[in-house]
Amino acid sequence: MPLKSTILMQQLVKTYGHGEAQIKALDGIDLEVYENEFVAIMGPSGSGKSTLMNIIGCLDRPTAGSYLLAEEDISKYNKNQLALIRNKHIGFVFQSYNLLPNVSALENVILPLIYSREPSMDRASMVQKARTCLESVGLGDRLHHTPQELSGGQAQRVAIARALVNDPMLILADEPTGNLDSRSGLEIMDILKDLNLHGRTILLVTHDEKIASYAHRIIHLKDGKIEKDVPNGSNSLSEEVKDARR
Repeated sequence: MPLKSTILMQQLVKTYGHGEAQIKALDGIDLEVYENEFVAIMGPSGSGKSTLMNIIGCLDRPTAGSYLLAEEDISKYNKNQLALIRNKHIGFVFQSYNLLPNVSALENVILPLIYSREPSMDRASMVQKARTCLESVGLGDRLHHTPQELSGGQAQRVAIARALVNDPMLILADEPTGNLDSRSGLEIMDILKDLNLHGRTILLVTHDEKIASYAHRIIHLKDGKIEKDVPNGSNSLSEEVKDARR
């Protein structure tokens, strides 16, 4: 069975301002990411990386063009519709972790389940699902620690567990190793690589070529355009993704 697109963008444009002050942050982006791909996005400051990630993550809407997520055109969705998509279908991993500082790792991971308002899930089920996600990233013994009681690498693992708890179709990782030492950063990348090997689609923004080398392909942005989209020779795609991209 041929793979479906997780992301499909066609002639996507995002502008800010008006008249002579208008800035075109994205200028005719064509991008397709298939299920089970691991894609890195690189580019200098001002290249459009953050704008692109905000649109992919349903935090912003394009000015023109189309954006299909799992073959559903969400480019014209309103804020409430986008919020629902974010919660149910996209997991976020940020450079600064974005954890609530005064609650436990377990409670941080439970939060997306509360926001999803899943009527069939009671409190005990939420706790068990959050516990399972934390155990999957090696934090089964840190369930009740607050972020201040964790190392940077451990805090980022909590963030990954939180990203996984609603079983998203897409994980967006924005500079996930930017605040970590090299050893902790590589441990986080090993977790993301393992998630991809188990079927997760991952889109990663990074300035670090070593971090980007974990991806199947690397997209380089410049001045709001895709300058190049190249396969990563040291990392192979699954045969299914190779067939889909032919």
